[in-house]
Amino acid sequence: MSAAGPSWLNEVRWDDQGLVPAIAQDAESGDVLMFAWMNRESLALTVERGEAVYWSRSRGRLWFKGEESGHVQKVREIRVDCDADVVLLKIEQVGGIACHTGRRSCFFQKLIPDGRWEAAEPVLKDPKEIYK
Repeated sequence: MSAAGPSWLNEVRWDDQGLVPAIAQDAESGDVLMFAWMNRESLALTVERGEAVYWSRSRGRLWFKGEESGHVQKVREIRVDCDADVVLLKIEQVGGIACHTGRRSCFFQKLIPDGRWEAAEPVLKDPKEIYK
């Protein structure tokens, strides 16, 4: 592998911070479970490991999904959109929980007619039991 990485990595359109948006989608149901960022190293590691690795902007480091919670994402397929500037990971969510709030999906809030956000999915496991 060259210093720039495999050629397929060069075809991804990285932003000016070297990141690309990544969507995690349940490979079976098609439900969107979460959104995160990836850099070259995290995408390459995701391919190498077969499990999702993201770039945590808040922590300033690689984030191995499930490293604390055990809720790893086993990658079944990786796609890019037509502009190659968004990555789609079709995954199997181990434990059925993708969100740090203990829900299946990070997209659990819906806008209701009176103009408020309302939780549309239940907490499956208390985050205090997930993160020690």
